[in-house]
Amino acid sequence: RIPPLSAIGRTRTEQERAERSERGPPNSPDTYTDLSPWTRCISRGWNGIGSWYSSNYQIFQTPDVVVIFQELIHEARIIQLDGRPHLPGTIPQWMGDSRGHWEGETLVVETTNFDPKTNYQGSRDSLHLTERYTRIDGDTLDYQFTVDDPTVWTAPWSGEYVWPASENKVYEYACHEAN
Repeated sequence: RIPPLSAIGRTRTEQERAERSERGPPNSPDTYTDLSPWTRCISRGWNGIGSWYSSNYQIFQTPDVVVIFQELIHEARIIQLDGRPHLPGTIPQWMGDSRGHWEGETLVVETTNFDPKTNYQGSRDSLHLTERYTRIDGDTLDYQFTVDDPTVWTAPWSGEYVWPASENKVYEYACHEAN
């Protein structure tokens, strides 16, 4: 369950809706800025693991990085494992800046520095994401995440689900900004 919006989150949401309503219906964009980066085929941004379609993932691991490659829009999250600090806040990323470390058998990933144009349920550049990936067996991961943004919600919130391995292939996702 997602907690209620904070006062700042409610105000921003209301202001954005009011501003957009003055320019016509929400399903009729006036400019490209009315379209999400996902609609424009630029980035889906972080959305958790799993989606409605084209939701296959591949995970690659080296000693220094874990890469989570998402079929939808062919985005790759590169999670540094070498202990380096996060990028400066002046270098935002569509998928955020991810840093990981191991706690026993669990990969813990902290992600910050989301681009202000990203939008995860109202959260943008102040989103702080913590994910935990634990292998249950050879074909199953336990995936847990905690979303924290005090400018949007009154409290952090979490989710968890089991992520089974799949024999599905990752196909080309042909998408470009003009389509």
